[in-house]
Amino acid sequence: MTALHLVCFERRPRPPLPGTGDHLERSGDQPGAFDAAEVGRPGAKRLGALVREGPRAGDVVDLNRALAAMLALEDVGAPEAEADSLVPADPLAFLRGFARGRGPAEEALAFVLDSLSRYDAPDLERAGILEERRRVRLCAPVPRPGKLLAVARNYAEHAAERGARERPVEPVLFVKASSSVIGPGEDVVLPAASEQVDYEGELAVVIGRPLREASEADALACVAGYTVANDVTARDFQHARGQHFLGKSCDTFCPLGPLLLTADGVSDPQDLELRTRLCGEVVQGARTKEMLFGVAEILAFASRLMTLEPGDVVLTGTPAGVGAAKDPPRYLRDGDVIEVEIDRIGCLRNPVVGPRAGRRDA
Repeated sequence: MTALHLVCFERRPRPPLPGTGDHLERSGDQPGAFDAAEVGRPGAKRLGALVREGPRAGDVVDLNRALAAMLALEDVGAPEAEADSLVPADPLAFLRGFARGRGPAEEALAFVLDSLSRYDAPDLERAGILEERRRVRLCAPVPRPGKLLAVARNYAEHAAERGARERPVEPVLFVKASSSVIGPGEDVVLPAASEQVDYEGELAVVIGRPLREASEADALACVAGYTVANDVTARDFQHARGQHFLGKSCDTFCPLGPLLLTADGVSDPQDLELRTRLCGEVVQGARTKEMLFGVAEILAFASRLMTLEPGDVVLTGTPAGVGAAKDPPRYLRDGDVIEVEIDRIGCLRNPVVGPRAGRRDA
């Protein structure tokens, strides 16, 4: 299989396509008949894949619509219903059926790439199958995880800078509220109640198959893919007030993105470089091989007591360099920009704004 760069996207508002009236008409070079109102509806989160090469690199393929068009050309009965079954437009529904839909999603993308290579290519934009990058807004690749787990102090140097003297004997897990998730480009909003909001760049693992009492050898086979996370934390609530869950779960405190790289695009999750930049300055840098507990070990450990389900997200810990450990501490401020970048996956960039000033980037 070829690795997919999956995204969750929303179409931006735009005027009707010229000459379409209320509907896109079926024609000899038009792959299927679709409702123009549906194509242009802003705000609906849909599953997509990035075009990686060529003149349309960076543009977004609507995988559900692409598969429906492909099936229609193959004279499959009820192509849109079949596409909804195999590759749902909803990213969470797709992850729940990831084992079944992974192959058809790749076929749908291949259909689009092949169409783009032809001199008589159908009008994919008119059909709502291909969108220019500027016409969509990327969202968190898992907009609302079923469970959002994280690992505390999983890099030795970070554990030391936070005062830990001994290596834990097993991964120390905690939860963040799924409502804290935002996407790339969205604002991290500083709560009025906290004066010590910190960043934590991390590798995030997205589950694609149920995982229960799994061995380390089997755990990675249940991974749908990997994305970038920022485990934003209110330190004053986490430590001084003993509100660990609350300090981790404020609104906007879990940026994810910009995409989900399917697991076949990462040969070894313990061989990735992670960098965090605060206003352009590198503040964290490490390789995932420095984790005290690797991805397979974390997943196998968690699965002993709970079932990890498709659409769950596991944050794997942050390296040294957090703001609380600096002298003097450097907490996030209104106007900051925080970027977390991981090899092959991409760069997650989020502005920081003050209390009650939160807004979504256009």
